[in-house]
Amino acid sequence: MRAAVLEAANEPLRVCEVDLEGPGPREVRVRIEACGVCHSDISLVDGTFPMMGPTVAGHEAAGVVVEVGPGVSRVAVGDHVVLSPNPSCGDCRACRRGRPGACGETAALMTATFPDGTTKLSRSGGSEVVYRGLGLGAWATEVVVSERGAVPVPADVPLDVACVIGCAVQTGVGAALNTASLLPGDSVLVIGAGGIGVSIAAGAAVAGATRVIVSDPSESRREQAMAFGATDVIDPADQDVVAEVQRLVPGGVDAAFDAVGSAPLIDTALAATCNGGEVLMVGAAPIDHSLTLQPVTMMFSEKSVKGSLLGSCDSVRDIPRIVDLWQAGRLPLEKMVTSRRPLDEVNEAIEDARSGKGLRTVLTMP
Repeated sequence: MRAAVLEAANEPLRVCEVDLEGPGPREVRVRIEACGVCHSDISLVDGTFPMMGPTVAGHEAAGVVVEVGPGVSRVAVGDHVVLSPNPSCGDCRACRRGRPGACGETAALMTATFPDGTTKLSRSGGSEVVYRGLGLGAWATEVVVSERGAVPVPADVPLDVACVIGCAVQTGVGAALNTASLLPGDSVLVIGAGGIGVSIAAGAAVAGATRVIVSDPSESRREQAMAFGATDVIDPADQDVVAEVQRLVPGGVDAAFDAVGSAPLIDTALAATCNGGEVLMVGAAPIDHSLTLQPVTMMFSEKSVKGSLLGSCDSVRDIPRIVDLWQAGRLPLEKMVTSRRPLDEVNEAIEDARSGKGLRTVLTMP
């Protein structure tokens, strides 16, 4: 198969032939139709996230099942599927307690391997391991995934749009509907209006939030956020975010989301949140970032800080729910895809994403 391989951080990717083993028990092989270029992929390319060796990035994908392994019962050949970069096992203690983001198998998102340490990807006749970046490795024409990581969607759903559900939409909508404790009438601050940020805004609107404030330095992204449920926008380059939030919502918002991944922005979120409110860490921060919290302040304010991995989603449950919301006109997913490029233009697609002008560039496969 063909794949875009990252040989070393900050180097152009090379589209080349890579060997892919067939599916094992309860695994499926999927022909990729489209895969988004997410900020987390850029963090892998530029070295913010460490890489293990030659790596195929891409973790926001959709495609068609072309082969199933022994014991597969959830999908069949020919099914159209949205892929999850970190499918939970569905059976461990965390999964049974309704905490799929805490499932041990989601560690594969960072190890760039399957839970057993293998990747099924190689070169040079199998002698050189190639890693599956961010748990999937879908900047490629095919992937092998756990059957729980391939969730069927209706055949009339366009896969070059549905692919964004795999990461940005699950992460953002899920953070609002699953991780946060939003109630109808609540107020929300979203810091960052990329694909994840606008998805949080849309999810907050679905949850019944009546004030959804979005902060982003990009004028175009602030405008785009209004189409996803934002009621107010802030330009942090010209406005004091906390002061503006306090002006709009005296006392602070009920929930504040960091959709970028930054310790200083988490501090801003805490300052903008009301007593008893919550801060959700949704964006993936660099590994050298750390927080300093004052225990007495946290105790007296009863504020909380929560992590949210992929929106605390159980993909088997939540991807169909997101598709239903989209088809009901409550999530404008088609507005998130702002450009499309073929796999051979992967380096140009990366520059599209770095520019910050659009929400999501999607790679389409030959």
